[in-house]
Amino acid sequence: MTLPRLSVLDQSPIRAGGTAAQALGETIDLAKRCEQLGYQRYWVAEHHNTKSFAGSAPEVLIARLAAETSHMRIGSGGVMMPHYSPLKVAETFRLLEALYPGRIDLGLGRAAGAEPRTTAALMPGPKAYPPEVFPQQVELLTQFLEDATGLEGDKGGFPANHPYKGIHASPTGPGVPEMWMLGSGGDGAMHAALFGLSYCYAHFINPDSAVQALSTYRQHFRPSRTLKAPHAAMGVSVMVAETDEAARRISASRNLWVLGLMQGRHAPFPSTEDALSYPYTDEERAVIAGIEARGLTGTPDKVRDQLLTMAAEHDVAEFAIVTITYDHADRVRSYELLADAFALQKAA
Repeated sequence: MTLPRLSVLDQSPIRAGGTAAQALGETIDLAKRCEQLGYQRYWVAEHHNTKSFAGSAPEVLIARLAAETSHMRIGSGGVMMPHYSPLKVAETFRLLEALYPGRIDLGLGRAAGAEPRTTAALMPGPKAYPPEVFPQQVELLTQFLEDATGLEGDKGGFPANHPYKGIHASPTGPGVPEMWMLGSGGDGAMHAALFGLSYCYAHFINPDSAVQALSTYRQHFRPSRTLKAPHAAMGVSVMVAETDEAARRISASRNLWVLGLMQGRHAPFPSTEDALSYPYTDEERAVIAGIEARGLTGTPDKVRDQLLTMAAEHDVAEFAIVTITYDHADRVRSYELLADAFALQKAA
């Protein structure tokens, strides 16, 4: 049996009593450790105006992480396209590709990564890009990236009569970032299919629509110049510890944070002690049970078996593991135990 590849999706969580700078430092440390452990790729997220996550500019963090590592792929999970012009994104990732050739992933998302007022403040002009122009943004981004490598006409880039013909995403040169479409529903799956992109489904956000989204992706997939057949991955919330009891205890911080988010509270991640002593109502305990069911929590062997079952059920060959804990050491240990459970090849 071929084991699925394991990658990382890091949202740079901020702990209660901690700072954003501390969270970013822990992201750098975790990336270096995950490369040594044998993880395939390391993605960082984009969130705005939040007390919970420190990663507002994934392209900046990607540059730092790529400099701190040597061979693991580094990328965005993802760049929220409604805020940006395709040319600007193309130039940013062309520069990253030139600095770290063959190691950069460009994951795209259609969501804003923020609430409406912040989204308005992030507008690139008098009005935000409406959702219906997202496909045109992706098409232009792809054309700019291909054009930068010297492709033109039927081979890629811009057709001869395109109004942007002759505008190049600098720096030009060989290599194109590996492009992914991210999503937690049918729209992202359809966009990935029609553009012939790899697709990562956010199971940790919406586990209930995974089957439908992946089916949509595969049913409507159109081969592209860079991808001839569907390639699907899944982002999964995971917490691994030496015992089931320890894993459940550590995950209490994440669970309480999600409950607060659902109740309209945007805050740093609470300590494990605060989460365990929180005065839950019966209704909140029922909600917490649902939150726990969205992720995989337990011993290395238990979580490994659950991931293998998911890989078989959804026909995915890669997982992007999302692990959030209050203590950084617990998060590192979770990735270590999972790597051992899958016998990942550690760096020499």
